[in-house]
Parts: sequence; structure tokens; C-alpha cells
Amino acid sequence: MSAESIKKASAVYFTLLKDKVIDENSEHFQTYFEPEVRQTVLLLADESGTYIIESPKRIHLVVQPTGSVFATNFTHLKDKHRQVETKKHFHLISIVIMAFLAAIDQNQAAKIRTKREGISYYALERLVNDLITNWESILKAKPNFGEEERIDMKDVVTTWKYMEVDNDDYGTKKGNRRTRIGLVASSMRLLEAEGLIIILDRDDIPKALPKQELFERIEYLYHDYDRYELFKKLMIMEEGEHAENPSN
Repeated sequence: MSAESIKKASAVYFTLLKDKVIDENSEHFQTYFEPEVRQTVLLLADESGTYIIESPKRIHLVVQPTGSVFATNFTHLKDKHRQVETKKHFHLISIVIMAFLAAIDQNQAAKIRTKREGISYYALERLVNDLITNWESILKAKPNFGEEERIDMKDVVTTWKYMEVDNDDYGTKKGNRRTRIGLVASSMRLLEAEGLIIILDRDDIPKALPKQELFERIEYLYHDYDRYELFKKLMIMEEGEHAENPSN
């Protein structure tokens, strides 16, 4: 392996570390596909606990769930993202993000619609509320619900249930992380920070517009994780009446 190939591979890998995605317009895109360069980048990724996703127009770098030098524990996540206040909030944020992913990861029509129109924060709040209301009903009949999936359903239900319900005046609520819409906003900012969504109408009725990068992550990465499919099944099975058209 030549020194030139190692130099090119390092440039590609560290660009991925910084930007998370390289698209076809980048000078590094074609360089990556040089055999020796690609082999070295994949080796660097494997050794550091990261993972390369290759799509037709983009190269993604993601962190493996375990064994990565870039893995983030809860404390580091809290320091980096001020909206993640407690583990309860972290668990709820995970549910909100998963509800969002489940809403866009359905049939082709749903993907086209959400790519064009996005999902408003209020629609997403209704999806999560319907979901957690159903979980609460299931818990009454089945107190151990969620244990098999390793989800603390009781904690999630209780925390959400007693969060302040927002009115339609988003402008007065958007900074309050302790409201339901505030929690949705915090969740979407995490995805925005990763370059996976665009937030539109931020000061009016905000909505999250999934980018192609997010659909590629779902297709080339998340579908290979049993944990993702398990969560998605829970979300889709419990969707309420608003799931028919989540863009409103």
C-alpha cells in the first residue's frame, strides 16, 4: 500500500469524521473508490469502531453502537446537547425520534409525501401522544409490557403524561424543553445537528423535512438492526388516527 494511498485515505476519513457525509460533488468522493484508498478507509473505520455506508451518490460515516472510540455515553451527550437534561428526557427523545422514523419509513407514497411536505411538530406530538396513550392502556392489562423490548414503558408513560401540553402559540413555548412540543423540538434538533433533516418554518409552525441522507441511513443501515425493526414495529402497531397523514 503506497504512502500516497494512505494520505488520500486519511483525507477521506477525516473529512467524513468532520462532515459525516461526502456527496458526489466532493473531491473525495471519487478518490474514495480507488481500491487501495477504499481498503484503507474501511480499515480505519473498522479499527475506530465506525461504519461506512456507500450509497449511489453519498458516503456516510456512522458510529457503531458498541466498541467505538467515538461512542457517546449519556453524560457526554448531555454535555453536548443541553436539551438532554435527564435520562427520562433522553428516553422520551428516543421515542420521539423513533416515531418520526417510523412515520417516514413506510411505503413509497409516505416517503415521497414526507420528503416533499415534512412532518409538523404538532403532528409528531399527536403521533407520540397516541402511541403513549395506547401503551398506557396496554400497561393496565399487562404490567410487564416493554420488559421484553427493554423499554421502561411505565417511566416513559408517566414522564410524558405529566409534561405540559402546549397550546398553538409555538413562539412562546419553543424555548421550553419541559413541554411536549419543546421535547419534540429538542429531538428534531438532534437530527438536524447530524445533517439528517431540515427544519422549516422554525418561528411559525415548524416542521421537520427528512433529507435524502436520512432515507439512505434507514435503507443501508437501520434495516440491518433488529433493534430498529423491533422499535418500528411497536410504533407502527400503535399508531393512532393521525398516522394516515402526518404532514398536517
